[in-house]
Amino acid sequence: MQTPKALFFDVFGTLVDWRTSIAREAEAILRPLGHSLDWLAFADAWRGEYQPAMEDIRSGRLAFCKLDVLHRHNLERILPRFNVAGLSEDVMRHLNLAWHRLDAWPDSAPGLTRLKRKCLIAPVSNGNISLMVDLGRRNDFPWDAILGSEIAGDFKPKPRVYLAACAAFDLPPGDCMMVAAHSNDLASAAKNGLRTGHIARPNEHGPGRGETKPTVPVDAAGVDLEDLIGKLGL
Repeated sequence: MQTPKALFFDVFGTLVDWRTSIAREAEAILRPLGHSLDWLAFADAWRGEYQPAMEDIRSGRLAFCKLDVLHRHNLERILPRFNVAGLSEDVMRHLNLAWHRLDAWPDSAPGLTRLKRKCLIAPVSNGNISLMVDLGRRNDFPWDAILGSEIAGDFKPKPRVYLAACAAFDLPPGDCMMVAAHSNDLASAAKNGLRTGHIARPNEHGPGRGETKPTVPVDAAGVDLEDLIGKLGL
């Protein structure tokens, strides 16, 4: 297979472990305030509001806004389920920015550093630019650019998100590869002419609750990022 000129990455779940990171951050912020709850369940509930909130924008019912704004709305929605109330605005803001403090899977930064020697690399995430910058700086992701929802003004899997990323690098879709741990993301990218690479993240949603292999045809698949790089001959 011809080497892609650019590789675009999903981030949440593919490069970073959102579940344990959000559980850790929530506990660090809320436990000192006297709250005791199932922190992993809290992370799951917050993430569970992610797709429904974006669908209001993808469908045109609401105008586009940054993911940070949606995360805040979703946080306010789930807190009552865990009997958490009365948080100050400073605490709410700090808790909402927990998504800027997620930790990477161990292979992510080394793999991206290796890929950057041969290809352009960028996130194509539903996360906003400041969120992607903070995750990149925290985890040593050596991006060439920050692409994705904010430059497209929409959320994946809308075609413009993938195509705007290709256009930003002045490349046709066939010279670009979308890399993700989610088969639905890759299926949408492929429909728009991008090549696709799958990374297994079997524990994304908890032990044994992630994709171990793609459920759709892809151009390459690896058990982690380093394995995928090997499959691509890079």
